Amino acid sequence: MGSLATRRLSGWRTALVLGRVSNLPTVWSNVIAGSALAGGAPMHWLITLAIAISLMYVAGMFLNDAFDRNVDARERPERPIPAGDIPADVVFVVGGSLLVVGMVTLAAVNDRVGLAGAGLGAAILLYDWHHKKNPLAPFIMGVCRALVYVTAALATTAALSATILVPAAALLAYVAGLTYSARMESLDRIGTFWPLPLLAAPVIVAGADTDFSLAAIIAFIALAACAVRVALLLRHRGAGDVSRAVALLIAAISLNDALFATTTDVDYAAFACLACFALTLVLQRYVPAS
Repeated sequence: MGSLATRRLSGWRTALVLGRVSNLPTVWSNVIAGSALAGGAPMHWLITLAIAISLMYVAGMFLNDAFDRNVDARERPERPIPAGDIPADVVFVVGGSLLVVGMVTLAAVNDRVGLAGAGLGAAILLYDWHHKKNPLAPFIMGVCRALVYVTAALATTAALSATILVPAAALLAYVAGLTYSARMESLDRIGTFWPLPLLAAPVIVAGADTDFSLAAIIAFIALAACAVRVALLLRHRGAGDVSRAVALLIAAISLNDALFATTTDVDYAAFACLACFALTLVLQRYVPAS
């Protein structure tokens, strides 16, 4: 009985690590911010969007490990597939199934959301299939996050205005810069620093339009603290510093979402995004971010 319970716990742990579920609150804050930029969706649709896109995020993480299994065997043998915790074919089946369920759920919201969800699913597959040695891969990852804004917004509006598209483009730039940094994580070093200025895009865009409310001030201060911490870590003062910097940059996605939310009239959105940032930091203590 004890052995069975241990295996079940081990199986859940494997699934959580494969899905990088500690980062899911950043997906929820993407949905909240994207919806707020369009005026705010009804709560039941907001929850539906969050669940569907969470399934697609976990699917993307599963498929990423499945496609990368040979590279991980050399560079990251502790990952679940090369470690022998789960077969690659099972990961492919589960990942593909979650992706389909997520897209079908989005299609139930309305046709526009369904179409955007299909685009998001295609972008996820493209990144997972061809991101190694692909110089455009970080921008494809950025497109995935930007499409979350678009998908969430289309639950409320039929027209995508600059109010939605400009923040989505800024988020794309941030995630591209983050992904360039994360590509060096297995080497525990940053080979080039030129993508890092992309991380400033959301602050520049949101800073020009925010009302500097309490939530905005908190987000700016938290982002400044994150920037200082990341800068110190990237000086490579110890083993694992790049991984810690990448994890913090991932969590800070929710801070950028909070900034964009402060430019809207949806009162709860910014504080909800700030809560997602805090929750991500807590979860990353138990499940690796990358």
